[in-house]
Amino acid sequence: MAKRPSKKPVKKAPAKKPETKKPEAKKPEVKKSFKERFASYRATRKADKSQRIKLHKSFRRSYTEDYRRELEVPGLLAHAIATFKAIFKNWKIFLPLLLVAITLNIILVGMMNESTYKQIQDVLDEAHHQLAGGEIGSVAKASLILISTVTTGGLSGDSGESSVVFGVLLFLVMWLCTIFILRHRFAGHKVKLRDALYNSMTPLISTLMVFLIILFQCIPLLILTIVYSTAVSTDFLTMPFYALIFFIFAAAMVLLSGYLLSSSIIALVAVSAPGLYPMRAIRTASDLMAGRRIRFIIRLIYLFIVMIFVWVMVGLPLVLLDFWLKSSIDWLAGFPFIPLVLLTLTCFCVIYMTTYLYLYYRWMLNYDEK
Repeated sequence: MAKRPSKKPVKKAPAKKPETKKPEAKKPEVKKSFKERFASYRATRKADKSQRIKLHKSFRRSYTEDYRRELEVPGLLAHAIATFKAIFKNWKIFLPLLLVAITLNIILVGMMNESTYKQIQDVLDEAHHQLAGGEIGSVAKASLILISTVTTGGLSGDSGESSVVFGVLLFLVMWLCTIFILRHRFAGHKVKLRDALYNSMTPLISTLMVFLIILFQCIPLLILTIVYSTAVSTDFLTMPFYALIFFIFAAAMVLLSGYLLSSSIIALVAVSAPGLYPMRAIRTASDLMAGRRIRFIIRLIYLFIVMIFVWVMVGLPLVLLDFWLKSSIDWLAGFPFIPLVLLTLTCFCVIYMTTYLYLYYRWMLNYDEK
């Protein structure tokens, strides 16, 4: 029989490996030239300026209907009452804040000594006895003591540089804590004083920068004070023509500082928002206050009137009470009752002023968002 031919195994061709592309070498990034970076910066600044509110243009007439901006907010009295309501409604958190502020002020800044207050009282007693024959009333005497204590800088025991620095820091801490509490309360969140003290200090550096800008904007008022003292000492104001020149100069300095400060004070409130830088806050507040500065200045004047009213209504009865207690109880003669009252009123006025300005800022934002 014929043999079958043996089948040889067929060799398979080896599978081709997939070709792997070599990674292309990255091209070195070419750094932008100074001209390109400067052009990009100018374009960014131009875009920001185009979005800002400009009611007046140089060398063009401004019409009333172009720069008048409507603003529907509560009246002056309603604003003051709303501020009191916001504070007293949240008294459980504002009262501890007030106590903490008073304690820190006594420790870091100091309080007026009782001997200083007694010395002011003795000087006024002697002057009244000589001028009015000792027939001046107790209310008038208490009023003069209260006014002289405040105007002579008797609210603190030490007027050194360290006390000024600590006083400014305490003011900023109270400012930020009050705004933090109000922002969360109006949003419906529960907040404690511990949260305010720990979490509200984030924009402290930004707030301090805006505060320094405000001090810089007060330079025209400082120049006016120096010029006025020099004019008085040299009898410059005795001539009517020179007095007119000084009046024009004083009006220009006051208008300049008033124009700048009206938006920077609101910037102190705006900069407390998370992630907002100082100069951005200044520009935002300037756009917000455009066409509304005179109304805001009227609000500030009314704020000072309300605070003076609080001082008179609370301070005078307590000074009269101090007279009665120390005249009837001997061992209370050295207790610093009035200095403590004045310090408490000062801290309360800081909280009231912050709440007053924050409410106005909030009303403006809500009106512009409509």
